[in-house]
Amino acid sequence: MNSTTQARRVLSGMRPTGQLHLGNYHGALKNWVTLQHQYEGYFFVADWHALTTGYEDTSQLQDNIREMVIDWLAAGIDPQLATVFVQSQVPEHAELHLLLSMVTPLGWLERVPTYKDQQAQLKDKDLATYGFLGYPLLQSADILLYRPEFVPVGEDQVAHVEITREVARRFNFLYGSEPDFAKKAEKALRLLGSPGAGQYAQARRRYQESGDPAALIEARALVRAQPALPEADRQRLLGYVEGLNISILPEPQVLLTPTPKVPGLDGRKMSKSYGNTIGLREEPDQIAKKMRVMQTDPARVRRTDPGDPQKCPVWDLHKIYSDEATRSWVVEGCRSAGIGCLECKKPVIDRVVAEATAMRARALPFQQDPARIPAVLEEGAERARAAARATLDDVRQAMNLKART
Repeated sequence: MNSTTQARRVLSGMRPTGQLHLGNYHGALKNWVTLQHQYEGYFFVADWHALTTGYEDTSQLQDNIREMVIDWLAAGIDPQLATVFVQSQVPEHAELHLLLSMVTPLGWLERVPTYKDQQAQLKDKDLATYGFLGYPLLQSADILLYRPEFVPVGEDQVAHVEITREVARRFNFLYGSEPDFAKKAEKALRLLGSPGAGQYAQARRRYQESGDPAALIEARALVRAQPALPEADRQRLLGYVEGLNISILPEPQVLLTPTPKVPGLDGRKMSKSYGNTIGLREEPDQIAKKMRVMQTDPARVRRTDPGDPQKCPVWDLHKIYSDEATRSWVVEGCRSAGIGCLECKKPVIDRVVAEATAMRARALPFQQDPARIPAVLEEGAERARAAARATLDDVRQAMNLKART
């Protein structure tokens, strides 16, 4: 194996749907901005995934990509810190997807929870396609191609990471065998030195006895902290933590991210399909106008009626945007009818407008210079392809496929 396994890498992506809204921001994007300072971040535009349900009309695809990436940059994603790219500009995604499809049982794809759920929700679309059935495996290829340590997801996406782990485990079982692997791994272990080897052995034992994910992370970190370790020995030790195979495609760990409830203007989950969104770069006057008529506690028919913040969608926004003093003021005023709904909304409106105004300012240079977004994505794709090619070289070698020239 000739690739260098990167330490502390995270990867995530979004389908291009055009300009983003507060639900997208607080559900994922805001967390990405934080993670890029803590990890080596890879964030990609999942344009091939967009085709799995939107293949009939692709006329807006390029505009949607551009607008979404502008939102990423306006929100604080820094292309100098993170690798930002478009999925289809890195063809290695398709090659790994194809190779993994050769070894992935069909039943694994059919049992993914969202497969039948989305078919039921999108009855107006013909989803009886291979692309839709296979999208969880494409997602697995997206992840495994960069061999990240973590995949930041909400609880509803954990199943997708789990199938990725199963695919990696199966691939490593089929192609990661090596004669005298255990002996070679034990020999490589001595290269970590006395303290490191002992800590690795303890972490490996904890992981294999109880499946402790923290122990797996600890063992991997010990291996990756040795830059002079030969790459073949590095791969052996990374695999030895989990079993008796070389870890060609390391199993990623879930990084559960905080996903606060972001209500739409009608009280339901904020979603473009409901038409109840507030855009990240929306005009301040339009934001204020929308939020003034936002759904509140239905029990407050008159100004003098007491309300219950727990039954009011605006309260969920206060939990995101307001400090403790403001939230206490809201609870007391709402329950006693001491404040009206418009008074309650004002602090949140001010915060949302201020946030959108800052994003509009950061987006302006990219809107004024159309060449900047393609340049960011081209540079990101080049960096992503370097990492992707290293993984594909190892995969092709393991499968006894001829190396690319």
